[in-house]
Amino acid sequence: MRQKISNLSELGGLVYSTESGRMCPVCRAAIAQCTCNSATLPSGDGIVRVSRESKGRGGKVVTLIKGVLLNADGLDVLGKRLKSACGSGGTVKDGVIEIQGDHGERVIQHLTALGYRTKRVGG
Repeated sequence: MRQKISNLSELGGLVYSTESGRMCPVCRAAIAQCTCNSATLPSGDGIVRVSRESKGRGGKVVTLIKGVLLNADGLDVLGKRLKSACGSGGTVKDGVIEIQGDHGERVIQHLTALGYRTKRVGG
């Protein structure tokens, strides 16, 4: 049996419009005109941490970049720049940029040139 939904917010809110792009689910305005500040930047100490990981990846090494104070769209753009600078593939998952291969030094140099404070963590 179907229940009648009396309010559109019960559905979860509008998140994308073909007319204006990504929408704020709280105030339902375009992200650029958001008035409720729900799409704010993540908080942190401002230091970008670069590490190397191979666990759970079949022995393959990836470079992880954490702590970048950008929204999801900004992380995608930065991830794309870092992937092309390293000549490698990768992805952005849950606020972490993953670059395939051991490119720690190259990533640190590129991020420092972009004005980020970086720190090498792990072994």
